[in-house]
Amino acid sequence: MNVPKELKYAESHEWMRAESDGTVTIGITDHAQAELGDLVFIELPAVGRVLKAGEACAIVESVKAASDVYAPIDGEVVAANTAVTSAPESLNEDAYAAWLFRLKPSNPNALAGMLDAAAYEKLVS
Repeated sequence: MNVPKELKYAESHEWMRAESDGTVTIGITDHAQAELGDLVFIELPAVGRVLKAGEACAIVESVKAASDVYAPIDGEVVAANTAVTSAPESLNEDAYAAWLFRLKPSNPNALAGMLDAAAYEKLVS
């Protein structure tokens, strides 16, 4: 299982990467895509939508199940990766390159409470 050390993780299987402009890029983990199987459909949150931590904001659907993606932190959606909606299989190929959306966090220290790679590996093992 691929769990990059430089990322933060949510118990609901989203990964987060702090960007230099203060935004946070969010996607689903390698573990999540492996559990879902071959992805066939992705619905992303609209740019401008304000999310609360824990709120369902996107959908990933595979040949065997549909699953909500949750906002791991509070913030406003500032970008959505529409490339993944036309190529959902890209998440199966590389879950960490195929990000879903970017948030401008309400709290600049929001990632401090998230899981590190070691804690996430322990969660899913």
